[in-house]
Amino acid sequence: MKKSLGLKELIAIAIGGMVGGGIFTILGISVSMVGFLAPFAIALGGIVAFFAAYAYVKLGVYYKDEGATYAFFKRTFKNSHLAASFIGWYTVFGYISTLALYAYTFSAYILSGGDFAHNELIRKLTAIFIIFIFALINLWSVKGMGRIEDVIVYAKITVLLIISMMLIYHTDTDYNIFLQTLAEDLKNSSLFSILTVSSVTFVAYEGFQLVINAVNDMDNPERNIPKAIYSAIVIVSSLYFIIALAALLSIPADDLIKNKEYALAAGAKVIMGDFGEDLVIIGAVLATSSAISGTLYGSSRQMARVADDGYLPKFLTKRKGTIPTNAIITMALTASALVLSGGLRIILEFGSITFLLVSLLMAVANFKIRKYTNSSTFMGVVTIIGLACGSVLILNYEYHKNIEQLSFILIIYIILSIGAYSYAKFLKHS
Repeated sequence: MKKSLGLKELIAIAIGGMVGGGIFTILGISVSMVGFLAPFAIALGGIVAFFAAYAYVKLGVYYKDEGATYAFFKRTFKNSHLAASFIGWYTVFGYISTLALYAYTFSAYILSGGDFAHNELIRKLTAIFIIFIFALINLWSVKGMGRIEDVIVYAKITVLLIISMMLIYHTDTDYNIFLQTLAEDLKNSSLFSILTVSSVTFVAYEGFQLVINAVNDMDNPERNIPKAIYSAIVIVSSLYFIIALAALLSIPADDLIKNKEYALAAGAKVIMGDFGEDLVIIGAVLATSSAISGTLYGSSRQMARVADDGYLPKFLTKRKGTIPTNAIITMALTASALVLSGGLRIILEFGSITFLLVSLLMAVANFKIRKYTNSSTFMGVVTIIGLACGSVLILNYEYHKNIEQLSFILIIYIILSIGAYSYAKFLKHS
Protein backbone atom coordinates (compact mmCIF):
# COMPACT_ATOMS: atom_id res chain seq x y z
CA MET A 1 0.00 0.00 0.00
CA LYS A 2 1.39 3.41 -1.03
CA LYS A 3 2.20 5.64 1.93
CA SER A 4 0.90 9.22 2.32
CA LEU A 5 4.20 11.14 2.12
CA GLY A 6 6.61 11.17 -0.82
CA LEU A 7 10.02 12.82 -1.12
CA LYS A 8 8.52 16.21 -2.03
CA GLU A 9 6.34 16.22 1.10
CA LEU A 10 9.24 15.09 3.30
CA ILE A 11 11.52 17.87 2.04
CA ALA A 12 8.65 20.29 2.69
CA ILE A 13 8.28 19.03 6.28
CA ALA A 14 12.04 19.49 6.90
CA ILE A 15 12.16 22.97 5.35
CA GLY A 16 8.92 23.87 7.10
CA GLY A 17 10.45 22.92 10.44
CA MET A 18 13.69 24.80 9.79
CA VAL A 19 12.58 28.04 8.14
CA GLY A 20 10.37 29.39 10.89
CA GLY A 21 11.00 32.65 12.67
CA GLY A 22 14.73 31.97 12.81
CA ILE A 23 15.96 33.92 9.79
CA PHE A 24 13.92 36.93 10.91
CA THR A 25 15.52 36.98 14.38
CA ILE A 26 19.14 35.91 13.87
CA LEU A 27 20.20 38.61 11.39
CA GLY A 28 20.52 41.46 13.88
CA ILE A 29 22.37 39.37 16.45
CA SER A 30 24.75 37.98 13.83
CA VAL A 31 25.57 41.39 12.33
CA SER A 32 26.15 42.89 15.79
CA MET A 33 28.71 40.17 16.54
CA VAL A 34 30.63 39.76 13.27
CA GLY A 35 29.43 42.52 10.94
CA PHE A 36 29.54 41.71 7.22
CA LEU A 37 30.75 38.19 7.99
CA ALA A 38 27.22 37.36 9.21
CA PRO A 39 26.06 35.58 6.00
CA PHE A 40 29.13 33.35 6.09
CA ALA A 41 28.77 32.61 9.83
CA ILE A 42 25.10 31.72 9.32
CA ALA A 43 26.02 29.45 6.41
CA LEU A 44 28.66 27.85 8.64
CA GLY A 45 25.79 27.02 10.99
CA GLY A 46 24.41 24.99 8.08
CA ILE A 47 27.61 22.94 8.03
CA VAL A 48 27.17 22.29 11.77
CA ALA A 49 23.60 21.19 11.01
CA PHE A 50 24.87 18.92 8.22
CA PHE A 51 27.19 17.10 10.64
CA ALA A 52 24.38 16.83 13.19
CA ALA A 53 22.11 15.45 10.47
CA TYR A 54 24.66 12.74 9.60
CA ALA A 55 24.01 10.93 12.89
CA TYR A 56 20.22 11.38 12.59
CA VAL A 57 20.19 10.00 9.04
CA LYS A 58 22.27 6.94 9.93
CA LEU A 59 20.20 6.18 13.04
CA GLY A 60 16.94 6.92 11.21
CA VAL A 61 17.67 4.48 8.41
CA TYR A 62 18.88 1.83 10.88
CA TYR A 63 16.05 1.99 13.42
CA LYS A 64 13.14 3.31 11.28
CA ASP A 65 11.39 4.48 14.44
CA GLU A 66 9.00 7.47 14.51
CA GLY A 67 10.24 8.21 18.05
CA ALA A 68 13.42 9.56 16.40
CA THR A 69 15.73 11.30 18.91
CA TYR A 70 14.18 9.69 21.96
CA ALA A 71 13.83 6.21 20.44
CA PHE A 72 17.36 6.18 19.01
CA PHE A 73 18.92 6.97 22.36
CA LYS A 74 16.69 4.53 24.24
CA ARG A 75 17.37 1.67 21.84
CA THR A 76 21.11 2.34 21.75
CA PHE A 77 21.45 2.56 25.53
CA LYS A 78 18.92 -0.15 26.40
CA ASN A 79 19.53 -0.53 30.12
CA SER A 80 18.96 3.05 31.31
CA HIS A 81 15.39 4.16 32.14
CA LEU A 82 16.80 7.44 33.43
CA ALA A 83 18.62 8.37 30.19
CA ALA A 84 15.57 7.51 28.06
CA SER A 85 13.21 9.50 30.27
CA PHE A 86 15.47 12.57 30.39
CA ILE A 87 16.06 12.80 26.65
CA GLY A 88 12.36 12.20 26.00
CA TRP A 89 11.26 15.04 28.28
CA TYR A 90 13.94 17.49 27.11
CA THR A 91 13.31 16.89 23.42
CA VAL A 92 9.52 17.10 23.63
CA PHE A 93 9.61 20.31 25.65
CA GLY A 94 12.20 21.76 23.27
CA TYR A 95 9.74 21.25 20.42
CA ILE A 96 6.90 22.78 22.47
CA SER A 97 8.99 25.89 23.11
CA THR A 98 9.78 26.36 19.41
CA LEU A 99 6.13 25.75 18.51
CA ALA A 100 5.11 28.54 20.92
CA LEU A 101 7.72 30.91 19.52
CA TYR A 102 6.73 30.26 15.88
CA ALA A 103 3.10 31.03 16.77
CA TYR A 104 4.08 34.20 18.62
CA THR A 105 6.25 35.34 15.71
CA PHE A 106 3.35 34.63 13.32
CA SER A 107 1.01 36.85 15.34
CA ALA A 108 3.61 39.62 15.68
CA TYR A 109 4.06 39.87 11.91
CA ILE A 110 0.46 39.36 10.80
CA LEU A 111 -0.71 42.11 13.19
CA SER A 112 2.17 44.50 12.45
CA GLY A 113 1.11 47.81 10.98
CA GLY A 114 -2.48 47.37 12.20
CA ASP A 115 -4.45 48.76 15.12
CA PHE A 116 -3.60 45.74 17.30
CA ALA A 117 0.13 45.65 16.51
CA HIS A 118 1.09 46.53 20.09
CA ASN A 119 -1.86 44.89 21.86
CA GLU A 120 -0.20 42.05 23.79
CA LEU A 121 -3.45 40.21 24.56
CA ILE A 122 -4.63 40.22 20.91
CA ARG A 123 -1.16 39.10 19.81
CA LYS A 124 -1.23 36.14 22.21
CA LEU A 125 -4.80 35.17 21.29
CA THR A 126 -3.85 35.25 17.59
CA ALA A 127 -0.88 33.00 18.32
CA ILE A 128 -3.09 30.49 20.13
CA PHE A 129 -5.65 30.63 17.31
CA ILE A 130 -3.06 29.70 14.66
CA ILE A 131 -1.71 26.86 16.84
CA PHE A 132 -5.17 25.28 16.98
CA ILE A 133 -5.83 25.85 13.26
CA PHE A 134 -2.80 23.71 12.44
CA ALA A 135 -3.64 21.26 15.22
CA LEU A 136 -7.00 20.68 13.50
CA ILE A 137 -5.26 20.23 10.13
CA ASN A 138 -2.91 17.63 11.66
CA LEU A 139 -5.87 15.87 13.30
CA TRP A 140 -7.77 15.90 9.99
CA SER A 141 -5.40 13.94 7.73
CA VAL A 142 -1.73 13.17 7.16
CA LYS A 143 -2.16 13.55 3.40
CA GLY A 144 -4.07 16.80 3.86
CA MET A 145 -1.34 18.15 6.15
CA GLY A 146 1.33 17.09 3.61
CA ARG A 147 -0.37 18.87 0.72
CA ILE A 148 -0.94 22.07 2.69
CA GLU A 149 2.69 21.94 3.89
CA ASP A 150 3.83 21.57 0.25
CA VAL A 151 1.95 24.69 -0.82
CA ILE A 152 3.04 26.83 2.15
CA VAL A 153 6.71 25.78 2.12
CA TYR A 154 7.34 26.23 -1.58
CA ALA A 155 5.39 29.50 -1.55
CA LYS A 156 7.49 30.88 1.30
CA ILE A 157 10.76 29.90 -0.43
CA THR A 158 9.57 31.76 -3.53
CA VAL A 159 8.59 34.85 -1.50
CA LEU A 160 11.87 34.89 0.46
CA LEU A 161 13.88 34.61 -2.77
CA ILE A 162 11.84 37.45 -4.31
CA ILE A 163 12.58 39.57 -1.22
CA SER A 164 16.30 38.82 -1.59
CA MET A 165 16.36 39.64 -5.29
CA MET A 166 14.46 42.91 -4.75
CA LEU A 167 16.81 43.94 -1.95
CA ILE A 168 19.83 43.26 -4.17
CA TYR A 169 18.18 45.10 -7.08
CA HIS A 170 17.52 48.19 -4.97
CA THR A 171 20.95 48.28 -3.34
CA ASP A 172 23.18 51.29 -3.88
CA THR A 173 26.14 49.67 -2.13
CA ASP A 174 29.49 50.06 -3.86
CA TYR A 175 30.79 46.48 -4.13
CA ASN A 176 34.39 47.63 -3.67
CA ILE A 177 33.39 49.26 -0.37
CA PHE A 178 31.49 46.10 0.57
CA LEU A 179 34.57 43.95 -0.07
CA GLN A 180 36.76 46.37 1.90
CA THR A 181 34.35 46.29 4.85
CA LEU A 182 34.23 42.49 4.61
CA ALA A 183 38.02 42.34 4.73
CA GLU A 184 38.09 44.67 7.75
CA ASP A 185 35.50 42.56 9.59
CA LEU A 186 37.50 39.44 8.77
CA LYS A 187 40.60 41.09 10.24
CA ASN A 188 38.81 42.37 13.36
CA SER A 189 36.59 39.36 14.10
CA SER A 190 38.06 36.38 15.88
CA LEU A 191 37.41 32.80 14.81
CA PHE A 192 35.84 32.37 18.25
CA SER A 193 33.16 34.99 17.55
CA ILE A 194 32.40 33.56 14.09
CA LEU A 195 31.98 30.05 15.52
CA THR A 196 29.84 31.46 18.35
CA VAL A 197 27.46 33.00 15.78
CA SER A 198 27.27 29.64 14.01
CA SER A 199 26.34 27.97 17.30
CA VAL A 200 23.81 30.60 18.36
CA THR A 201 22.12 30.46 14.95
CA PHE A 202 21.93 26.64 15.02
CA VAL A 203 18.32 27.01 16.21
CA ALA A 204 17.47 28.35 12.74
CA TYR A 205 18.36 24.91 11.33
CA GLU A 206 16.49 22.90 13.96
CA GLY A 207 13.65 20.98 12.35
CA PHE A 208 15.25 18.57 9.86
CA GLN A 209 14.72 15.81 12.45
CA LEU A 210 10.95 16.00 11.84
CA VAL A 211 11.40 13.92 8.67
CA ILE A 212 12.25 10.86 10.77
CA ASN A 213 9.04 11.26 12.81
CA ALA A 214 7.18 10.59 9.53
CA VAL A 215 8.80 7.18 8.94
CA ASN A 216 5.48 5.30 9.28
CA ASP A 217 3.90 7.53 6.65
CA MET A 218 6.68 7.40 4.01
CA ASP A 219 7.76 5.05 1.25
CA ASN A 220 11.32 3.69 1.08
CA PRO A 221 12.89 5.25 4.24
CA GLU A 222 16.39 4.08 3.22
CA ARG A 223 16.24 6.38 0.21
CA ASN A 224 13.92 9.16 1.34
CA ILE A 225 15.30 9.95 4.82
CA PRO A 226 18.82 10.94 3.65
CA LYS A 227 17.59 12.61 0.45
CA ALA A 228 14.96 14.68 2.26
CA ILE A 229 17.20 15.80 5.15
CA TYR A 230 20.36 16.60 3.17
CA SER A 231 18.39 18.35 0.40
CA ALA A 232 16.50 20.46 2.94
CA ILE A 233 19.71 21.56 4.74
CA VAL A 234 21.38 22.58 1.47
CA ILE A 235 18.27 24.53 0.37
CA VAL A 236 17.83 26.25 3.74
CA SER A 237 21.49 27.19 4.26
CA SER A 238 21.61 28.60 0.70
CA LEU A 239 18.40 30.55 1.35
CA TYR A 240 19.72 31.97 4.64
CA PHE A 241 23.00 33.01 3.00
CA ILE A 242 21.22 34.78 0.13
CA ILE A 243 18.81 36.61 2.44
CA ALA A 244 21.56 37.69 4.86
CA LEU A 245 23.81 38.87 2.02
CA ALA A 246 20.96 40.74 0.31
CA ALA A 247 20.03 42.44 3.58
CA LEU A 248 23.61 43.59 4.22
CA LEU A 249 23.97 44.90 0.66
CA SER A 250 20.84 47.01 0.88
CA ILE A 251 20.15 47.80 4.56
CA PRO A 252 22.65 49.71 6.75
CA ALA A 253 24.25 47.41 9.32
CA ASP A 254 23.25 49.78 12.14
CA ASP A 255 19.58 49.43 11.13
CA LEU A 256 19.83 45.62 11.12
CA ILE A 257 21.27 45.69 14.64
CA LYS A 258 18.78 48.28 15.91
CA ASN A 259 15.60 46.65 14.53
CA LYS A 260 16.63 43.05 15.29
CA GLU A 261 13.75 40.67 14.46
CA TYR A 262 11.99 43.37 12.44
CA ALA A 263 15.17 44.24 10.55
CA LEU A 264 14.04 42.81 7.21
CA ALA A 265 10.60 44.38 7.36
CA ALA A 266 11.91 47.77 8.48
CA GLY A 267 14.70 47.77 5.90
CA ALA A 268 12.41 46.65 3.08
CA LYS A 269 9.97 49.47 3.91
CA VAL A 270 12.72 52.10 3.73
CA ILE A 271 13.97 50.75 0.40
CA MET A 272 10.76 49.61 -1.33
CA GLY A 273 8.00 51.33 0.62
CA ASP A 274 4.85 49.63 1.91
CA PHE A 275 5.07 46.94 -0.77
CA GLY A 276 8.47 45.81 0.51
CA GLU A 277 7.27 45.71 4.10
CA ASP A 278 4.13 43.76 3.09
CA LEU A 279 6.22 41.26 1.14
CA VAL A 280 8.44 40.58 4.17
CA ILE A 281 5.36 40.19 6.38
CA ILE A 282 3.91 37.65 3.90
CA GLY A 283 7.24 35.78 3.94
CA ALA A 284 7.31 35.75 7.75
CA VAL A 285 3.69 34.55 7.99
CA LEU A 286 4.33 31.74 5.47
CA ALA A 287 7.59 30.80 7.22
CA THR A 288 6.05 30.55 10.67
CA SER A 289 2.89 28.81 9.39
CA SER A 290 4.77 25.91 7.83
CA ALA A 291 7.08 25.70 10.86
CA ILE A 292 4.07 25.38 13.17
CA SER A 293 2.53 22.67 10.99
CA GLY A 294 5.74 20.66 10.52
CA THR A 295 6.77 20.91 14.18
CA LEU A 296 3.31 19.92 15.40
CA TYR A 297 3.31 16.93 13.04
CA GLY A 298 6.68 15.50 14.02
CA SER A 299 6.85 16.39 17.71
CA SER A 300 3.38 15.00 18.50
CA ARG A 301 4.51 11.61 17.18
CA GLN A 302 7.62 11.81 19.32
CA MET A 303 5.51 12.68 22.38
CA ALA A 304 3.24 9.68 21.71
CA ARG A 305 6.28 7.41 21.32
CA VAL A 306 7.70 8.55 24.68
CA ALA A 307 4.29 7.93 26.28
CA ASP A 308 4.15 4.43 24.68
CA ASP A 309 7.16 3.53 26.82
CA GLY A 310 5.66 4.93 30.00
CA TYR A 311 7.79 8.07 30.40
CA LEU A 312 4.81 10.39 29.84
CA PRO A 313 1.11 9.99 30.80
CA LYS A 314 -0.57 7.01 29.13
CA PHE A 315 -3.46 8.99 27.59
CA LEU A 316 -0.93 10.52 25.16
CA THR A 317 -0.59 7.16 23.39
CA LYS A 318 -4.09 7.33 21.83
CA ARG A 319 -4.00 7.28 18.02
CA LYS A 320 -6.46 7.39 15.15
CA GLY A 321 -4.65 5.32 12.55
CA THR A 322 -1.15 6.84 12.58
CA ILE A 323 -2.37 10.19 13.93
CA PRO A 324 -1.54 10.71 17.66
CA THR A 325 -4.68 12.67 18.51
CA ASN A 326 -4.16 13.29 22.23
CA ALA A 327 -0.49 14.20 21.75
CA ILE A 328 -1.41 16.81 19.12
CA ILE A 329 -4.05 18.35 21.38
CA THR A 330 -1.72 18.31 24.41
CA MET A 331 1.12 19.95 22.48
CA ALA A 332 -1.27 22.66 21.25
CA LEU A 333 -2.53 23.29 24.78
CA THR A 334 0.98 23.35 26.32
CA ALA A 335 2.35 25.65 23.62
CA SER A 336 -0.67 27.94 24.15
CA ALA A 337 0.08 28.05 27.87
CA LEU A 338 3.66 29.09 27.05
CA VAL A 339 2.38 31.85 24.76
CA LEU A 340 0.18 33.18 27.57
CA SER A 341 2.98 32.99 30.13
CA GLY A 342 5.31 35.21 28.10
CA GLY A 343 9.12 35.04 28.19
CA LEU A 344 9.25 33.22 24.85
CA ARG A 345 12.69 34.55 23.99
CA ILE A 346 14.08 32.78 27.04
CA ILE A 347 12.27 29.59 26.06
CA LEU A 348 13.70 29.89 22.54
CA GLU A 349 17.22 29.96 23.96
CA PHE A 350 16.32 26.90 25.99
CA GLY A 351 15.25 25.20 22.75
CA SER A 352 18.47 26.20 21.00
CA ILE A 353 20.68 24.85 23.77
CA THR A 354 18.55 21.72 24.12
CA PHE A 355 18.69 20.77 20.44
CA LEU A 356 22.43 21.35 20.23
CA LEU A 357 23.03 19.13 23.27
CA VAL A 358 20.56 16.51 22.05
CA SER A 359 22.25 16.46 18.64
CA LEU A 360 25.54 15.81 20.45
CA LEU A 361 23.95 12.85 22.27
CA MET A 362 22.68 11.51 18.92
CA ALA A 363 26.22 11.71 17.55
CA VAL A 364 27.48 9.75 20.56
CA ALA A 365 24.74 7.12 20.09
CA ASN A 366 25.56 6.75 16.39
CA PHE A 367 29.28 6.45 17.14
CA LYS A 368 28.56 3.68 19.65
CA ILE A 369 26.83 1.52 17.02
CA ARG A 370 28.68 2.84 13.95
CA LYS A 371 29.38 -0.68 12.68
CA TYR A 372 25.65 -1.40 12.52
CA THR A 373 24.72 1.94 10.94
CA ASN A 374 27.63 1.78 8.45
CA SER A 375 28.93 5.12 9.69
CA SER A 376 32.37 6.59 9.14
CA THR A 377 34.55 6.70 12.27
CA PHE A 378 36.11 9.95 11.03
CA MET A 379 32.71 11.59 10.50
CA GLY A 380 31.59 10.37 13.92
CA VAL A 381 34.59 11.89 15.71
CA VAL A 382 34.37 15.19 13.80
CA THR A 383 30.63 15.43 14.53
CA ILE A 384 31.07 14.82 18.26
CA ILE A 385 33.91 17.35 18.57
CA GLY A 386 32.05 19.96 16.48
CA LEU A 387 28.77 19.69 18.39
CA ALA A 388 30.57 19.62 21.76
CA CYS A 389 32.41 22.83 20.86
CA GLY A 390 29.13 24.38 19.67
CA SER A 391 27.43 23.51 22.96
CA VAL A 392 30.25 25.10 24.98
CA LEU A 393 30.22 28.23 22.78
CA ILE A 394 26.49 28.86 23.15
CA LEU A 395 26.60 28.34 26.92
CA ASN A 396 29.55 30.70 27.14
CA TYR A 397 27.64 33.27 25.06
CA GLU A 398 24.59 33.04 27.35
CA TYR A 399 26.79 33.30 30.46
CA HIS A 400 28.47 36.51 29.33
CA LYS A 401 25.52 38.16 27.56
CA ASN A 402 22.56 37.27 29.78
CA ILE A 403 23.24 35.44 33.03
CA GLU A 404 19.61 35.89 34.15
CA GLN A 405 18.39 34.15 31.02
CA LEU A 406 20.82 31.29 31.55
CA SER A 407 19.62 30.99 35.17
CA PHE A 408 16.00 30.77 34.02
CA ILE A 409 16.95 28.08 31.51
CA LEU A 410 18.62 26.09 34.30
CA ILE A 411 15.39 26.35 36.35
CA ILE A 412 13.43 24.90 33.40
CA TYR A 413 15.93 22.04 33.20
CA ILE A 414 15.51 21.36 36.93
CA ILE A 415 11.69 21.20 36.63
CA LEU A 416 11.88 18.88 33.61
CA SER A 417 14.50 16.75 35.34
CA ILE A 418 12.20 16.22 38.32
CA GLY A 419 9.43 15.02 36.00
CA ALA A 420 11.74 12.78 33.98
CA TYR A 421 13.33 11.33 37.13
CA SER A 422 9.92 10.58 38.66
CA TYR A 423 8.71 8.61 35.63
CA ALA A 424 12.03 6.75 35.30
CA LYS A 425 11.89 5.75 39.00
CA PHE A 426 8.29 4.60 38.66
CA LEU A 427 9.12 2.36 35.68
CA LYS A 428 12.18 0.96 37.41
CA HIS A 429 10.12 -0.19 40.38
CA SER A 430 7.03 -1.31 38.47
